[in-house]
Amino acid sequence: MLPDAEPPPAGATGDGSYVEHLRVPLRWWAVATMFWASVLLALLVALPVPVACGITGFFFLTNTLIFVAYGAARISLEGGVLEAGRARIPVHLLAAPEALDAPGARRAAGVDADARAYLLIRPYAPEAVRVQVLDPADPTPYWLLSTRHPGTLAAELSAAIGVSS
Repeated sequence: MLPDAEPPPAGATGDGSYVEHLRVPLRWWAVATMFWASVLLALLVALPVPVACGITGFFFLTNTLIFVAYGAARISLEGGVLEAGRARIPVHLLAAPEALDAPGARRAAGVDADARAYLLIRPYAPEAVRVQVLDPADPTPYWLLSTRHPGTLAAELSAAIGVSS
């Protein structure tokens, strides 16, 4: 199945608005749970049960908080403003977006990257959208945003830029 052939995310409306949450995938949670269960079993051999459970519980809770914070990244396009993570920019200051497949996104975030660019990259969302910043007062040349739906985000951005121009 082609990436653009999948159904649009619930946040896409076709009118230049979009919302996507880049939550940590379920497989990361499964791996972390199995890891901490293994650590608990290893500690139960060497330590009293309350100590082993306390140590493992503390680190499991810390792991959970890290995953929740890392997965709180949000991309939204509402009211003529693109918001990615904590950064915001009006769409009239943006050029046409470019949807990137996984190899293109990897290259854009690696060897072709500009140190001044704004990056919202997540390893579990390998595709991306790159959009040039036209604001002469902004030193950021472009934004590179990981997304699970690059075609949809690029289309919504294009629609929003066309509406605001």
